[in-house]
Amino acid sequence: MKIKPLLFILTTILVFSPILSACQTGSPTGEDELIPMRLTMGFIPNIQFAPIYVALEKGYFTDAGFDVALEYGNEADAVALIGAGAQTFAIASGEQILLARAQGLPVVYVAAWYDEYPVGVVSLSEERIRVPENLEGATVGLPGLFGANYIGFVALLSNAGLNENDVTLLSIGFNQVEAIATRQVQSAVIYLANEPVVLRSQGYEVDVIRVADYMQLVSNGLVTNEETITQNPEMVTGFISAMLKGIADTVENPVEAYEISKNYVENLADADTDLQRKVLAESIALWQTDPLGYTEPAGWINMQQVLLNMGLLTETLDLDKAFTNELLP
Repeated sequence: MKIKPLLFILTTILVFSPILSACQTGSPTGEDELIPMRLTMGFIPNIQFAPIYVALEKGYFTDAGFDVALEYGNEADAVALIGAGAQTFAIASGEQILLARAQGLPVVYVAAWYDEYPVGVVSLSEERIRVPENLEGATVGLPGLFGANYIGFVALLSNAGLNENDVTLLSIGFNQVEAIATRQVQSAVIYLANEPVVLRSQGYEVDVIRVADYMQLVSNGLVTNEETITQNPEMVTGFISAMLKGIADTVENPVEAYEISKNYVENLADADTDLQRKVLAESIALWQTDPLGYTEPAGWINMQQVLLNMGLLTETLDLDKAFTNELLP
């Protein structure tokens, strides 16, 4: 199977500051005792990270004893740094943890960010691609053969008894909206809270096939390492608690969370408010684990099997070491 690249005349370059320092709001233990801590999140500053912004703004991290600085970058790089002991926390997807542990990196997933796997396949309704089986013979665009998009898509094909040879894959980068709108592809692999919302806001009728409707997989969550858990489990629980308070507050009061996020996301105040609020609403629907932060063991079993089937893992791992729910507050 070959990947056919698509060339676009216009390329959008997103420029952003790589680090945003957290606003300190004081600590009951004294500001001098705060632990400097950086938290790496994928992508760029975005409304989808509203719970972290809320936790910072309301002093939840400070109350737990942390002076948090945010970084945005490659989650695989962050996981590697955590495994090497050069960093303590990051938000990363489930497959990254298993792939890292297969390389001997002692990383551990300690709290779920998403309840449901946030990946799906979107198409214009006129294409009549509404279930995985309809993908056979279709032209499908995706950022590339990497990350949660690719893993989720392969899992979806497998569930329908299909494989990559049954579709025509096009590498389109993160231009799914443009590729769908201009009919360069029939379907595109997307994050549920992003591209479908944008396409609908532009007047397109779309159908979405959600990976989570067909298979339970592990998506993004808070990651640390074995040494930190062993030596300072209270610190890990404190960090988790601050993050989960941010999620709970965002779910409870999305309007407030949106306003707070304006302090952390450049140009959010000038963005399409209706669209961004819908993105936040879709994200909230994906966050609500029960209880907050809990990761389902079945998702890890399924994720490992998908990676084994893809040849990205060559042997089974001890999943009990890859994740834990024991540190949830």
